[in-house]
Amino acid sequence: MGAHDGHRQRLKTEFLVRPDSFPDHKLLELLLFYANPRSDTNPLAHELIERFGSLAGILDATPEELQKVKGVGEHAAVLFKAAKELAGRYLAARTSMDEIARNSKDYYQILRPHFFGARNEQVCLLCLDGKRKVLGVRKLGEGNVNAVHVTTRLIAEAALSLNASAVVLAHNHVSGIALPSDDDVATTRSLAPFLARMGVELLDHVIFVDDDMVSLRDSGFYQP
Repeated sequence: MGAHDGHRQRLKTEFLVRPDSFPDHKLLELLLFYANPRSDTNPLAHELIERFGSLAGILDATPEELQKVKGVGEHAAVLFKAAKELAGRYLAARTSMDEIARNSKDYYQILRPHFFGARNEQVCLLCLDGKRKVLGVRKLGEGNVNAVHVTTRLIAEAALSLNASAVVLAHNHVSGIALPSDDDVATTRSLAPFLARMGVELLDHVIFVDDDMVSLRDSGFYQP
């Protein structure tokens, strides 16, 4: 039996009994058990949080950035990337394509998994039929941390490919500020009549920042 086996077993038992009560550093320490099977992972967990600022910061870091921290090897870097990918896929799997999307609250629940942990700006299109049943979500593009360019034609093609009667345009701001820019408002107002000529209604344009979302329609920037 290793020197840390007793502590590890106690931590595992505690986690299974009350996982919601675990602070981030303990959850990270537990995860590191499986990458560092013999060493004490508590100091490394604290060091990672101190360096990257939060659990989210650790999961968002690149493998190269992670491995600059002493004690983090390839196994740990892969484990962190796998944990983040698994979480995103879990959220996406919980989104049923049989859902009806009637308002911005529904849009948030359906679209949030597609922006989970996004480090770059990206654009998605939520496509609905005439009864507002979800037909699918199409990713239209991804750019650098400042901008992503998506053409009106690309948006229209995505809507028509799913035979959508209505759509919700969605993108994220990596700046941490959800307030719509002048370009966001202008794009929305010019896109609506273009899609209308094809029989597709633009219901809303929503902007994600972390776990928050702003609706241009609810905020008064866009009125269909």
